[in-house]
Amino acid sequence: MVSANREMVVYCFDTLMAHYNNEEAPPPAFDEGQHPLFVTWKKVINGGEPRLRGCIGTLEARCIVNGFRDYALTSALRDRRFPPIQAKELPSLECTVSILTNYETARDYLDWEVGKHGIIIEFTDPDYNTRRSATYLPEVAAHEGWTTVEAIDSLIRKAGYSGTITGQLRKSIQLTRYQSTLFTMPYSEYAAYVKTTRGIAPTINGAKP
Repeated sequence: MVSANREMVVYCFDTLMAHYNNEEAPPPAFDEGQHPLFVTWKKVINGGEPRLRGCIGTLEARCIVNGFRDYALTSALRDRRFPPIQAKELPSLECTVSILTNYETARDYLDWEVGKHGIIIEFTDPDYNTRRSATYLPEVAAHEGWTTVEAIDSLIRKAGYSGTITGQLRKSIQLTRYQSTLFTMPYSEYAAYVKTTRGIAPTINGAKP
């Protein structure tokens, strides 16, 4: 099984750097493979806890080299919840890559563990008779301090449902649980890694190095 690692995060930073510098990113230092994956960007402000700045990925298996290249940019520039990340923000960023594994169909909406499983929910909106779905990665519910029910209710809202959340609605959910490996690195570690391995510190057009 492929696990998330340092080189994958480096490649995501390289890809975003190359976008701002209008150049080609160096080739990745990890092997090809087919896996579902996510790229998450967070920003550290005034030394506080990192705040989400973008998170997009795919629940379907795809080539991880192309996947990390595409989602490094998509999550940084086209997450509709946030304005695009600017070059000057790079020194304040940290990047997390996630490789998703062990997909299982749960018995019901409670058949998963906070901190262990990511979850995908699917249900029919009773007001509009449309299918809705959404996912949280394994670390989200634990980070927010949610119970299983609180996480489910938040995910129902994330899926776009605005009506009353009833026990009947929760019981109608089809839930898939999964696990993940992840690796997180702040820009400062990325810059030090690049300087050590390539002999030159990264430079950003339009930002202080």
